[in-house]
Amino acid sequence: MNTLSSTPPDIGIHPSGRRLPATTHLGRVRLAVSSLERSLRFYTEVVGLQCVQSDARHARLAPQGSGNVLLELELSPGVQPIAPGSRLGLYHTAFLLPGREYLGAFVRHLRQQGVPFGAGDHIYSEAIYLTDPDGLTVEVYADRERSNWQFEGREIVSATNPVRLQDLTALSGEPWRGAPSGTTVGHIHLYVGHLDQAAAFYHQALGLDLVTWRYPGALFLSAGGYHHHVAVNSWAAGSPAASDKEARLLVWELVLPTPEDVARTATRLHATGFQQSSRIADTVIFGDPWGIQVALKSQVAQN
Repeated sequence: MNTLSSTPPDIGIHPSGRRLPATTHLGRVRLAVSSLERSLRFYTEVVGLQCVQSDARHARLAPQGSGNVLLELELSPGVQPIAPGSRLGLYHTAFLLPGREYLGAFVRHLRQQGVPFGAGDHIYSEAIYLTDPDGLTVEVYADRERSNWQFEGREIVSATNPVRLQDLTALSGEPWRGAPSGTTVGHIHLYVGHLDQAAAFYHQALGLDLVTWRYPGALFLSAGGYHHHVAVNSWAAGSPAASDKEARLLVWELVLPTPEDVARTATRLHATGFQQSSRIADTVIFGDPWGIQVALKSQVAQN
């Protein structure tokens, strides 16, 4: 019988080919929205990002006091909101705060604003869940120290337990001043049609390690032993993929250290039967089996 441990093992199941570098992380997320004004209000006034650039159809948002764009909103003609969980594609974009005290301040902010939210303690993190005006879920979370994570063999243990909100909000009396500098897109979670097909793309072809595989209906994947940069679930299996007339994820970025890492990853995706859908300068974009677009770019190009 497997026993729980807080001592990190050689984490996860590695792909049979080349693994992604340990410093791989997420970049920007781009969404198609039905109302730019309404979405901007939500992501600035509720989530706490700041708009650093906008025009009639586009907006770019970053943490407070930072130019590091995390979210791009695109107004597309005819796009309509969707019912949560009704389409394959985005489950949630997850914004990682730099400390638990900020998450506590965020909870107080939501209560003061009367914004409904859900919460889950995943052992390695505590998370708050919201729904944006188009029916897309947003997670705002903070990690626990890795010494507090739990393992069964090589697998990171995940759960969805109640969050002790009173303890969280007591960590600091500082008011919420918006998503602080240092906030990042920590991970992205996707609705997919079949877990085996998702593993073939994200694990074997893309090169992420499979780090949690016994959570019901979901797989969690990462680089460098993180609890997850990407999660996929089959909870909406049988639903159609979001169409070009619906609010949806347009593309998300996976940032690798060098252009050579991007080229090697693209070569592996091609070799395993996945076709590049487009290329913009040094960024290459691939679609998964459900048309979910991931843009591979390098940290060098990003800087």
